[in-house]
Amino acid sequence: MTEPLKVLVLDDEPIVGSRIKPSLERAGYEVEVMTDSQQAMARIRDVRFDIVVTDFKMSRVSGLDLLQAQKRLWPDTEVIIITGYATMETARQAAECGVFDFIPKPFRLRDLKEVIGRAAEQVRGRKD
Repeated sequence: MTEPLKVLVLDDEPIVGSRIKPSLERAGYEVEVMTDSQQAMARIRDVRFDIVVTDFKMSRVSGLDLLQAQKRLWPDTEVIIITGYATMETARQAAECGVFDFIPKPFRLRDLKEVIGRAAEQVRGRKD
């Protein structure tokens, strides 16, 4: 049996992580939820996550900053940005930094799980 993929969910709204975590765990992922973007920035230095789901607009460290740091540290990690501030400019910036997908809020949980599933296929394909 293969090891579960590690997923980090970062959103400064606690309800987002509490909504996503149980569903992803039932799907077989190992999930860590954080609400503080500065703590998440420190955490990604210590742990190699396979998939990171992050809000775009947060105080102190933005989702774009986290995406850039994640790709510098662990280029194979797939990063998915969720945001209530979706614009063509933010999507372009994220794409230039190597985002896997960009999902506007509000989103349906099943749509996010579908995107995470596609990211997981990419990650597993590289591990095989």
